[in-house]
Amino acid sequence: MSELTTAARPYARAVFEMAQESNTLPDWSQSLSFMRMMASNADVIALLSTPTMAKQAGANAFIQLCDDKLDEKAQNLVKTLAENDRIQLLPEISALFEALKDEAEGSIEAIVISAKKLTKAEEKSIATALEKRLGRKVKLKVSIDKALLGGAIIQAGDLVIDGSIQGRLKKMSAVMAD
Repeated sequence: MSELTTAARPYARAVFEMAQESNTLPDWSQSLSFMRMMASNADVIALLSTPTMAKQAGANAFIQLCDDKLDEKAQNLVKTLAENDRIQLLPEISALFEALKDEAEGSIEAIVISAKKLTKAEEKSIATALEKRLGRKVKLKVSIDKALLGGAIIQAGDLVIDGSIQGRLKKMSAVMAD
């Protein structure tokens, strides 16, 4: 587990609990997603990591860059993160929040990395098989990695299914080495 994840977890949990109590999960999801995008921007990272930038000035600059996309509670989160030198955690906080939200809604995000573009039927088939195996609604995130040569790698939570050609070759060579 990375240090970022460990540091971000209490913030994500606090925001999630507050959003759940106030029935604002979708609003927070959208705000955190936007803040994640902003905090991942190279120019914003450079601005916020300027040594002469005071903590609150960094928070105010970040809030200004977000324009009117952040409500008062989201702005307070940014200020709290800035006070603790933690604005760089926003991408991880967003990801952890989404995982908590998915769990509460009985769904899970599955990442599918394939060697070629999948058809809608293939995506539906993978989602259906995962839903059956995991007993939860599955949201697929599909990407292409031509280095796989063939097959796909699927990750849903702790479950990893490596059906790539490289994965199969590694298994074969491990079996043959024994």
